[in-house]
Amino acid sequence: MKKKMTVGLTLLTLVVIAIYYYVTIPAFNIHSKDVWFFIMVVIAIIGFVYALKRKLGIAEIREDKGLKAIIGVLVVSIAVFLIGTLLSSPIINAKKYQKLLDVKEDVSFQEDIHELNFDQIPLLDKDSAEILGDRKMGSMVDMVSQFEATDIYSQINYQGKPVRVTPLKYASAIKWITNQKDGIPAYIKINMADQTTDLVKLEQGIKYSTSEYFNRNIYRHLRFQHPTYIYGELSFEIDEEGVPYWIAPVKKFNIGLFGGETVGKVVICNAITGESKTYQVKDVPKWVDRVYSADLLVDLFDYYGTLKRGFLNSVLSQKDCLQTTSGYNYLALDDDVWMYTGVTSVNGDQSNVGFALANQRTMETKYYEIEGATEAAAMGSAEGQVQNLKYKATFPLLLNISGEPTYFIALKDDAGLVKKYAMVNVQKYQIVAIGDNVADTESNYEDLLLSNGIQEPKKDERDTKEITGIVTTVAQAVIDGTSHYYLVLDNKEDIYDVSVKDYIDVIKVKEGDALTIEYKVGETTNNVTSIEINK
Repeated sequence: MKKKMTVGLTLLTLVVIAIYYYVTIPAFNIHSKDVWFFIMVVIAIIGFVYALKRKLGIAEIREDKGLKAIIGVLVVSIAVFLIGTLLSSPIINAKKYQKLLDVKEDVSFQEDIHELNFDQIPLLDKDSAEILGDRKMGSMVDMVSQFEATDIYSQINYQGKPVRVTPLKYASAIKWITNQKDGIPAYIKINMADQTTDLVKLEQGIKYSTSEYFNRNIYRHLRFQHPTYIYGELSFEIDEEGVPYWIAPVKKFNIGLFGGETVGKVVICNAITGESKTYQVKDVPKWVDRVYSADLLVDLFDYYGTLKRGFLNSVLSQKDCLQTTSGYNYLALDDDVWMYTGVTSVNGDQSNVGFALANQRTMETKYYEIEGATEAAAMGSAEGQVQNLKYKATFPLLLNISGEPTYFIALKDDAGLVKKYAMVNVQKYQIVAIGDNVADTESNYEDLLLSNGIQEPKKDERDTKEITGIVTTVAQAVIDGTSHYYLVLDNKEDIYDVSVKDYIDVIKVKEGDALTIEYKVGETTNNVTSIEINK
């Protein structure tokens, strides 16, 4: 009887441990805190079984010694874990932590951050993308009852455009049972510049995702492929052909047991077939945009900024200590996604001392020493311009507008919809331009830069030309409140634009008059600088 109970308890213990592993799937790696916790729990379970056998009176004498040994092993494991955590911390390794990130400081904002075309500026944040995604799903009658959009919405560059992509997920466990054979049939792609939302249907469904159960769950699938890899935060991306993949960075610990986290490898897994390939970071394909998460890059920069004079200085006098601000955003530069965040003094003044840009594929990081308003102050300035409408500002995007570091901000109503845009000068955040679209906002902003003396009017370096001819066509239009006359001369296709404000005598011109005109060549019309009516 005792033997049967012992066998039964042993089998039950093994089943419990196996289930516990299948649910938690820790990496079998000495640097994984999860596996240390798993081992301690397993030891505790075994100790509990030994104690239970003793209480039931089926324990042998040697098992009493075994229980003591188990307790000893558990104590040692906890001690090693705690000591390893301490020896891996910035308290002891401040210099090593500070050097984890190589930051370029001798850089130029104007040279590195070029002025973007409107179709390259992401106008939406993640919350707005989620609203558009949910609307798109609501319009898909054939899918909305079975699937929902996930909240992943990874920002990537796709064919030169800033987009966010997210897979669908099964609406419930029952919907998983009825649909998992074919997989998830589509993903959502949102152009962040023109707000175009597409539901991209696939010839073959996504079989590996976060909403799958059992072995097709992407985390479990990757764990069984690589039992020793410690994965970072997964992201969902598509290649240039629109094929969906999971990007799984593999953590690398550079300091002690658990410290100095960076990324050593990257596993790219086809979301449809489950096939995966491991790359060294330097060999990752260029279409991949997110190897280093924004949170990891922020942590690394904070180590760089706060630990220059050691750990004690970072918590006591805090001399020369810099830290990132309370948020970040993304920039699309040279077909890569860069994480942007402001940098301020640890002492907590209300201004930024610069900005950090970090490449999410390569970890290349640049620091621009530009003093100015914090993102929060800029958001407050933008909201103040539309306080009667009670719009809320999104976290700013850092742009180069006419050579000036500029916060670009979307203003949303209570429903989360973007209603207006704002541009706020970083160094003089009282200069705020508001517009209904990006073009109007930029035009208003440039007018403010001129009127506030930040920029000089651009010199017109075009050559002045002269022509004489007979007027064959006269047309009139009002542009920005100013009357303009458009003239066409005989035997010429060119159109000559004359501002009434500059040349009042143009109102006397009629068809058949002979004119001598001085002008500068424009793209669609020629700008008249002098006009004379010949008699």
